Amino acid sequence: MTAATTPKGERRRAALVEAAAKLLVEGGFDAVRHRAVAERAALPLASTTYYFDSLEDLVTAAVEHHSNAELATGRRRLEELATRNRGVQATVDLVLDLLLGPESGDPAADAEAVLLRYERLVATGRRPYLRPLMRTLSAQLNELLTEIFARSGTPVTATELERLVALVDGAVVNALVEVDPEPRAAAARMLRAALEPAAHDRAR
Repeated sequence: MTAATTPKGERRRAALVEAAAKLLVEGGFDAVRHRAVAERAALPLASTTYYFDSLEDLVTAAVEHHSNAELATGRRRLEELATRNRGVQATVDLVLDLLLGPESGDPAADAEAVLLRYERLVATGRRPYLRPLMRTLSAQLNELLTEIFARSGTPVTATELERLVALVDGAVVNALVEVDPEPRAAAARMLRAALEPAAHDRAR
């Protein structure tokens, strides 16, 4: 057993990954640096190179950690959705939480978080080492979104899901370009408009 696989080593590695994930969310990929991660985790600088072969490995672990946490939250919310309100608004809120992140109650902070999220997504394309992980995470997200729509009484095909996600992305990007202070609200309007006709037909 090496030091990295001992309980203490696993705790240290987990602390570094969590610290890197927080930095990633707060400042994007450029914020994830060996020194910054070590300082956030309150660990020696050398620990980052001890537990990770490279900065790319650390960034990959951070992306996976953050994405898995969001997916886990989405799955918990889905169980609540299945037993409580299954209306269009509940569906819109849950879908946007997965695609844009949860609301904090501070519109300015939420808008900044959405901007950082999309900057991060665009920057991911410039990092080939992340592509295998992103394909896996994307498949898991699509599976969860498909289940959300199904349990909400609005089942969608893979093509329809792609269109709805593109609708949200387009609304958000357009809002960001126009410096709209509430990009999430713009996305919510578009998604709700797309889902309400189907919900109305179902209720007839």
